[in-house]
Amino acid sequence: MKIAVLISGGVDSAVAVHRLLEQGHELHLFYIRIGLDTDEGDCSAEEDIEMCRFIARRYALPFDVVSLHEEYWENVMEYALQTVREGLTPNPDIMCNKMIKFGYFERRWGHEFDKTATGHYATTHIIDGMTYLGTAVDPVKDQTDFLARIDYSQLEHLMFPIGNMPKAQVREIAIATEMPNAYRRDSQGICFLGKINYNDFIRRHLGERPGPIVEIETGRKLGEHRGYWFHTIGQRKGLGLSGGPWYVVKKNVHDNVIYVSNGYNTEKQYGHTLHLDEMHWITLNPWKHETGSVDITFKNRHSPDFLPGKLTHLGGMEYVIESERKVQGIAPGQFAVIYDRDSRLCYGSGIITGRDINDLKI
Repeated sequence: MKIAVLISGGVDSAVAVHRLLEQGHELHLFYIRIGLDTDEGDCSAEEDIEMCRFIARRYALPFDVVSLHEEYWENVMEYALQTVREGLTPNPDIMCNKMIKFGYFERRWGHEFDKTATGHYATTHIIDGMTYLGTAVDPVKDQTDFLARIDYSQLEHLMFPIGNMPKAQVREIAIATEMPNAYRRDSQGICFLGKINYNDFIRRHLGERPGPIVEIETGRKLGEHRGYWFHTIGQRKGLGLSGGPWYVVKKNVHDNVIYVSNGYNTEKQYGHTLHLDEMHWITLNPWKHETGSVDITFKNRHSPDFLPGKLTHLGGMEYVIESERKVQGIAPGQFAVIYDRDSRLCYGSGIITGRDINDLKI
């Protein structure tokens, strides 16, 4: 097959290239540039691009750098800023995959190939002639939660060559084949920021607006924050309070108040109920004809843990998850990702609403 491979300069996409060549495919490598040298959103791309060029030269493969900077700003950065401005918690990585990597790239370049491959830790499964998104063999590296808003046409065109391998094996292949990035550390940055500090980015666009940090149980003012948009539900670090740990458990956007609760075991940071709206099914809703609640597992943040619970359809695109375990930091605006009970298939995702969170609207 003729395959477009999205590479990043990291070890995962490099090993994906190696595996696809071993399988006899014809490859064309692409690097998506989403930032400019003089503009924010640049992910220090030159070092990454040079590594990609090295991989292309080593295997004698065609390689192109394609720019989607303007599309990225309009569809991912603006989404992130607007979500934060509303007091919610964005997930730009999910939107980057849906809108940029498998959206604009596919429409302009990827559609010319039989498949598009990436170094994501995920799998695909064919069941009754339909393609489903599956979890990775390595639960710690599983990235299906970042793919949970793609649509079926995007999924059908995708390949994940390393999704059936543990990370340790990927490293071993990179070392054995003497890849120059074999020991390169995994990127820890947010998709749309790279090495730019998150708070610096938010401050540049939303500024600062000092407000009180209040202990929710007593109403006592403990300190000041620089703007509700710097904080999210469940956050512990960056509050600047002594005698902790302190957790953000509520935000009053209208009055610019951050409410916190003390202690690792404070019940205020936990919940069992997640209200979802804008539910999106990647392939189809496997419980479309079910009545009542169905057993699922889910994630409400990037984590190796799949939480068991029950999913109930409330009507339209509204659903509710009742978790069997306490869930830390249920943050409105984030995505809850839905899996089958065995955590093998990823069916889709919904956006966590603020139904049980007061004063979220400006």
